[in-house]
Amino acid sequence: MPARGDDPPEPPAWPARGDDPRNLPRGLAGQASVVIDLACGSGAIGAAIATLAADVELYALAPVGGQVYAGDLYEPLPGRLRGRVSVIAANVPYVPTEAVTLMPPEARVYEPLVALDGGPDGLDVLRRAAVGSAAWLMPGGHLLIETASGQAEIAAAAFAAAGLRATVARDEELGATVVIGRR
Repeated sequence: MPARGDDPPEPPAWPARGDDPRNLPRGLAGQASVVIDLACGSGAIGAAIATLAADVELYALAPVGGQVYAGDLYEPLPGRLRGRVSVIAANVPYVPTEAVTLMPPEARVYEPLVALDGGPDGLDVLRRAAVGSAAWLMPGGHLLIETASGQAEIAAAAFAAAGLRATVARDEELGATVVIGRR
């Protein structure tokens, strides 16, 4: 979907579909960029972004061909990246604590609890990621976090409280909802 004015374009569904660089936030396609794949497990989102943009420095928490770091959100990242990041793509836990037991067995039995439990309303980790992003994003950089559709407005408010200009993108076909914050 094309961007209007200063609005960031809607992101592709997660993981990214197609190979159209216009689906990436403005400022990433066609130029050297620093991308962080935060809390994304396999690193598929960062890998998809890296295939769509030219000369990407990818930092992830999973082995996807970039620099790999393990730790709590931004804590393990090298300080030299502060203020240089174009895109932070994250798939943080967003299931409310009480709803974890209601998940299908293939999710709750085989996934570690830390990968599922997002706190009482499901947005604790999202809030931490939003607040922490300000130190890492360059001016005009984007934070993209997948969330449940019913949590999108509260998540967007958390982005705004963290100083980000927030929008919500939905892909009805895939049932995907992404909150986009622009610094």
